[in-house]
Amino acid sequence: MESDESVAVTELRLSYRYIKEHPWVVQAVNGFLSAYFMEQPEFRVLRHFDELESGMHVWVCDVPSRMKMTTLLRRLQADIPPCRYGQTAATPTDRPQYVVDVLEQP
Repeated sequence: MESDESVAVTELRLSYRYIKEHPWVVQAVNGFLSAYFMEQPEFRVLRHFDELESGMHVWVCDVPSRMKMTTLLRRLQADIPPCRYGQTAATPTDRPQYVVDVLEQP
């Protein structure tokens, strides 16, 4: 059965600083996204790679239009060390990017 729901290609990124502080978190995010696909079959990870220029790990995902990335990120926060996340400013031609980073110390 084909779905006519629109899908947006979106990036989930882990910053170099966050990975350096918590090296195991890359595997935790892989596991989380696999489990999330089991709950939401419309959600798919298309590609995972290490971006050499920035040191970030990047997951390129198909995200159904009815799904909110902020909900996914809040659920992810329960499984990984304290972090902050936000959407980077993108041009209309770029795909949305969400970056998980270390908490800033006061």
